[in-house]
This record gives sequence, C-alpha cells and structure tokens, in this order.
Amino acid sequence: MAATTDKRIVIDAPRPGRLQMIAYKWVVRAYRLFAIVALYAVLFGVLAYAFVMGFYAVSTSWAAPVILSPSDDKTLDFTQRLVTSKQTLEAVSLDKKRLESSISEMTQHRASLMALQPELQAAIAREKKHNLTAGPQLSELDRQKQADNAKTLTLMTQVRQLEAGIDNDLAAGLITKGDAAAQRVALNQAQTSYTDSKISEVLLTDSILEKTTAHTKSLDVLDKQAELQSEIAQLDIALNLAEKQIHEDSQQVDRLKQAIATAKQTPYYLSVSGGTKINFAFVPYDNQSRARVGAPVYDCYLDMIVCRQVGTVKQIFSGEEHAIHPIFKSDMRGFLIQMELERPDSAKARTVFLGRKPMLF
Repeated sequence: MAATTDKRIVIDAPRPGRLQMIAYKWVVRAYRLFAIVALYAVLFGVLAYAFVMGFYAVSTSWAAPVILSPSDDKTLDFTQRLVTSKQTLEAVSLDKKRLESSISEMTQHRASLMALQPELQAAIAREKKHNLTAGPQLSELDRQKQADNAKTLTLMTQVRQLEAGIDNDLAAGLITKGDAAAQRVALNQAQTSYTDSKISEVLLTDSILEKTTAHTKSLDVLDKQAELQSEIAQLDIALNLAEKQIHEDSQQVDRLKQAIATAKQTPYYLSVSGGTKINFAFVPYDNQSRARVGAPVYDCYLDMIVCRQVGTVKQIFSGEEHAIHPIFKSDMRGFLIQMELERPDSAKARTVFLGRKPMLF
C-alpha cells in the first residue's frame, strides 16, 4: 500500500490593528464607567428623594407661598358676601334711622294728644256742671214762657175782636183808611210777637232737652274723647313696636359691623382692596410654632439648601384654610400668613422657611 500524505491548507486571518484594540478597550471602559455613574446617579436620586421626603416629613419651619387673585372662586365668593353684608348694613341702618324719626314724630304727636285730653275732660266737666245749673233755670223760664203765652193767647182773642171792630168802624165812616191801616199794623205786630213767643218757647224746650238729657252733641263729645283715647293707645302700641324693632336693628347692625370688621382681617379682603400685590403663605398647623410676626422668611435653592432671607412675617390670619402639600400632594389644614418680601420672586417658590435656615447654610 502506498503511503498517502495529507496536505493541509492553512489560511492566516488578518490580525486587528493596534488602534482598533485601543478603541475597543476604551469603549468597554466607557461603558463600564457609564454603568457605574448611572447606577450611582440612580442611587443618589433615590437617596435624595428619600432625604427630601424625610426632611419635609420632620421639618416644622416650611410654608407654601400662595398667590390670591381677585378672580379666584374663594375671593369672588368672599367679595359677594362682603358686598351683600354692606348692602344689608346700609338697609338696616336706614330703616333704623326712619324708625327713630317716626318715634320722634309719634312721641310729639302723643304728647300733644295727652295735653289735649285733660283740656277735653275739663271742658266736659265744665259743661256738665253748667248743665246742672242751667237746666233747672231754663225749665223755670220755660214754665214762665208758657204762662206768658197763655196770657198772650187770651189777648189775641181780643185782638181779633178789635180787628173786626176796625172793619165795622171803617165801613161806618167813623175812622179813615189810614187810621184803619195803622190799627191793623199794630194788631199784626201783636200777632207776630205772639208767634215769636211760641217759637222761643219751642227753642227753649230744645235747650232744656240739651241741658238735662244725653244730647247728641254730648255724645259727639264723648265719641271724640273715645277717639282721642284710642289714638293714644294706637300710638303707644306703634311706639312699643318701633322701639323693639330699633333694638333688633341695632343688634343686627352690631352683628353686621362685627362681621365686616372680621372680614377685613382676612387675606381675601386684602387681596381685593389692597391695590398692590400682597404676598401670602400657607402654614400647616404642625408648623404654627414658627409662624410669628416679625419672624424672618428664607428662600432656598433646591427647596432646602443655600438659603437667603427674603423678608419677614407681617401678619397672621386665624381662619382655617385647606391646601395641597407641595411635596406629598396630600390635603392639609392650616392658616395663612402675610409676608413682606424684599424679593418678590420668592412668592413663586414652592416652599419658604420661617424663623431660621433649615440646613444651617
């Protein structure tokens, strides 16, 4: 057997160049470095976030700036209520003044009626006393008048006889027509006097009736007296009601003035009537120990470090407010303060700190 010899063909692969190897090594190193940096950045971010959460969980000096606008719902509602209260105060005050004026007039009118009442009673008493005296006298005069009329009636029979004799004497020519006419005139006057006497007696009877009985005129006077007393009683009732209404109006005026005075001590009143921009901040109840008038206000970078004083606390409001936590986004209860800022831009910060710097720098 013939020996066979294996032949192998070897093809040499091209070796990478030196620059390529160096670039490869740098890429690997850069990748590792980026991974390490990214890992540490994520770790730092997590730690920073946890630190911020923990810081604001235990911090008792932060406050959240608040910008109140006249177009806010709460401000508009406050403005409407304030305007309504002022209008009600003006209406009640006007009604009170009107009642006070009417009380003055009614008091004067009642005084004049009270002054008239004794005079009326005295006049009634005088008239009754006069009637007691004049009634019997008129009755006696009436009896005399009747007796005189009876005598005159007897004479009138003789007058008729004389009138018939005048006609006979004129017919017989014993007297002239002038004498007859003169005698008839005298007889007519006697007849007229008798008639007048009878009329006087009738009128005298009416006077006696008026003086001795309850005449309609005396009833009219009594009616006037009762009307006077009724008007005085009605004035007393009206005065009593008016005084009670004035007392209630006075109490309502005091309540409205107190409510308006209280409303003027709210931040919403300052925001709509100040004329200039006013800076406020929300302070949760947990941080109220740091909120004092005159306390310094600090604004910090990154919400907690490198702080600088930007103003002071000017006023503290007692009304309760609700707000959203600037970090945790949860509902909070607290109150508002007014800040006097030297740097107005700090009013746009997410948080400020009261009393001192939170991190001592």
